[in-house]
Amino acid sequence: MNPWGRCASRRSALHVSAKPGPIVDVTWDESGVTQGFALFDTAIGTCALAWGPRGLVGASLPSKSAATSRTFMRKRFPDAVESEPPADVQIVIGDILALLQGEKRDFKTAKLDLEAIPAFHRRVYDIARAIPPGEVLTYGDVAKRLGDASAARAVGQALGANPFPIIIPCHRVLATGGKTGGFSAPLGLETKMKMLTIERAKLDDKPSLFNDLPLAAKPRRQT
Repeated sequence: MNPWGRCASRRSALHVSAKPGPIVDVTWDESGVTQGFALFDTAIGTCALAWGPRGLVGASLPSKSAATSRTFMRKRFPDAVESEPPADVQIVIGDILALLQGEKRDFKTAKLDLEAIPAFHRRVYDIARAIPPGEVLTYGDVAKRLGDASAARAVGQALGANPFPIIIPCHRVLATGGKTGGFSAPLGLETKMKMLTIERAKLDDKPSLFNDLPLAAKPRRQT
C-alpha cells in the first residue's frame, strides 16, 4: 500500500533541477526498501530529499550543481530512484525554498523516518528541531537540556551524523563562544554561515551575522 495515498502520482508545481535524471513513478513496497529522491534548486544551491514508506529518510544541503547532489544521493541511497516527490515531500521542499529565501519556516510537522536513529541522537534532534530561525544554541546548551552538561562532545557527534540537515537545523548549534564548529555539508562552513546569515542569526547581544559576513557570503536580493 502506498502510504502517501494517491498524491504520489501528481505532477509537482515546484521548480526542480534544470537537468534532472529520468523521472519515474515509484511503486512502494511494504518492506521499506524502495525509496525515491528528488533534486530542487534553492537560492544558494541544489538540495535533495529522499523518502521511503515511513517518511523522509534523508536530505542533502545545497551544493554547487545538480550532478553533485545527484551523485551524493545515489551513493547514500543506492536503492533510491529519482522520482516525482509525493505531496508531503513537496510541502517540505516548498518550506525549504521559502526558508532559504529568508522566510520563517519550521519543519515540526515533516514526517521523518527515525526508526534506525539511536535514542540519544533522537533526543538531540528533538532539541535542535525546536530552535527557531534566527536563534542558536551551543553544543553545551543542548547537553544541559539533555540533563548532562558533560555530553557536549556527544551532542556534536550526533549532530554531525544528522541525516536531515535544514529540517533538523544542526546549523543552528554552534561551538562555545559563537564559533561555527564543524559541518559536514558539501561546502562546509560556508554553507552553515550562509544559512545563518539568511536567517539573520544573532549570537548573544552581537549584531546579526549578516552584518559581519563578506559580500560573497550574503544572500542575494531578489529582483
